[in-house]
Amino acid sequence: MRGRGLTLAEREDISRGIAAGCSGRVIAAGLGRDYGVVNREIARCGGRQGYRAYVAHERAVVQRARPKRRKLESCAQLLAMVNAGFQQRWSPRQISARLAKDHLHEPWLRVSHEAIYQALYCQARGALRAELKGVLRRGGTMRLSRAQRAVIIAKREAIPDKIMISQRPPEADERAVPGHWEGDLIMGARNRSAIITLVERTTRFVILQRVPYDHNADRVALLLTQAMGRLPHLLRRSLTWDQGREMARHARFTIATGIPVFFADPHSPWQRGSNENTNGLLREFFPKGTDLSIHSQTDLDNVAYLLNGRPRQTLDFDTPTERLDKLLTEAGEALTG
Repeated sequence: MRGRGLTLAEREDISRGIAAGCSGRVIAAGLGRDYGVVNREIARCGGRQGYRAYVAHERAVVQRARPKRRKLESCAQLLAMVNAGFQQRWSPRQISARLAKDHLHEPWLRVSHEAIYQALYCQARGALRAELKGVLRRGGTMRLSRAQRAVIIAKREAIPDKIMISQRPPEADERAVPGHWEGDLIMGARNRSAIITLVERTTRFVILQRVPYDHNADRVALLLTQAMGRLPHLLRRSLTWDQGREMARHARFTIATGIPVFFADPHSPWQRGSNENTNGLLREFFPKGTDLSIHSQTDLDNVAYLLNGRPRQTLDFDTPTERLDKLLTEAGEALTG
């Protein structure tokens, strides 16, 4: 039975089975146990030559006694070495492997990475946790299984009713028809500030929108609506975004503007190549690791003006503004607002 230790009576049956020359599988079948349980019991208690039921049972009782001191609790020198590893930002696995390598013939100065993790996570061992100076690089205060972590990641990344880029009109790929946009956020220091960047695929025309506070999905949907709300009908064909959670309210944006949103495949930045290239150009004005919230909307409009007035080789050295003006003039439309 899973989770139940061997009884003295079962150990006596094991001893009699060994004396009768029975294999571990035969003994296990008679006990209704997995043969691995029986074989491990025999191996760790003297083997087939030295197995004694009563001695094996007494050993098991002692080993099951609680509470038991952990190895890190009973050896101050080992605890100090583990803490030294944490101070160098090593992971528990790296600390364990290094101790095993440096103290090959000193088993009391070695500890498994699992034992270190358990000491960090075990709530009942508050005193030991206080003595351990470890901070796991990935953070977290709970240990999760792979299945639990997969569920959390799926919830975090889930965007309801998303339409993938494979369903975007073919005309957008050919860049022959204006009005198909690519969008993204460029992030400031510690991801605490952001700027919405929008690039029209045919003309490479850029729109920048300030994000004054946090970049949650509701706020991004509202700001995108404001940024693209003044576009004429000719320029309202589609918007392509990555799989960031900030676009979870894409349906709200589509209802407000009439612009459908398509999502690029995961880890496929080339599917939004114009936007990726523009974001690289914008880092000249908004370096990585800086606070983007200090820039006003006027500042962003001035940067967009500079980029839209820059001759582009891909446009035969026309500027995005010139290309956009030409398209709008030919169509008899103009930007409003």
